[in-house]
Amino acid sequence: MGRALVTGAGNRLGRAMALELARQGHDVAVHYHSSGEGAKAAVAEIRKMGRNAVALRADLLQEAEVTPLIPAAASALGGPMTVLINSASIFEYDTLQSATRNTWDDHFESNLRAPFVLMQELAAQVPDPVKDAHGEPLAQGLVINMIDQRVQKLTPEFMTYTLAKMGLWALTQTAAQALAPRVRVNGIGPGPTLRATRQSAAHFAAQRAATVLKRGANVSDITGALAYLLNAPAVTGQLICVDGGQHLCWQTPDVLGVE
Repeated sequence: MGRALVTGAGNRLGRAMALELARQGHDVAVHYHSSGEGAKAAVAEIRKMGRNAVALRADLLQEAEVTPLIPAAASALGGPMTVLINSASIFEYDTLQSATRNTWDDHFESNLRAPFVLMQELAAQVPDPVKDAHGEPLAQGLVINMIDQRVQKLTPEFMTYTLAKMGLWALTQTAAQALAPRVRVNGIGPGPTLRATRQSAAHFAAQRAATVLKRGANVSDITGALAYLLNAPAVTGQLICVDGGQHLCWQTPDVLGVE
């Protein structure tokens, strides 16, 4: 069906999405930075499905390593890339008071600048649209940006990370306009899905229970959203929050007790 690059695909959600793309019939370039063993395992699993796969290492904080990723993936997989999943992310805690130039740069480079550059590279080589059964253009390119439900429910926590993800959401919408009809651009906004490295099990369980649906998302919910977007040719510029309704939480102090 196509050729996909997934950033941060050596573990966690990136790896799950790389495997889902293979199940959907795509050859996959598995990007990683430090998760080399996980990336190699993902490549092996994809090849067992009968699809081609390659592991590509790059530090997304170094633009000189970001720019060649799409051409390298296309060369390794034997043709132009048609799908880009911007999943890799730095997610570190800071506030307006504690943020530094380093936390700003790390969050913006990984969550906004690298996706921007990769989208430029994808758009430069994606095939032109074909006509569907109705004679209308069918985009051959798809970008899915992994955003975050928090862009729909702003808080002052994780300040520079949130600002970068807000930028990625703006980029998703404006790139959907700029790249149509050749490339569709959408976002997925996970809520509590996988426990963070430094998060306790109790805190993670409480976070999931505090959503509107009183549950978080499972990995299969995220890959389900990916599968939908892969097969939704009329959808672009959208953000699907897969979060148990976390972005809708409304029982805050300003409304509780108000008559």
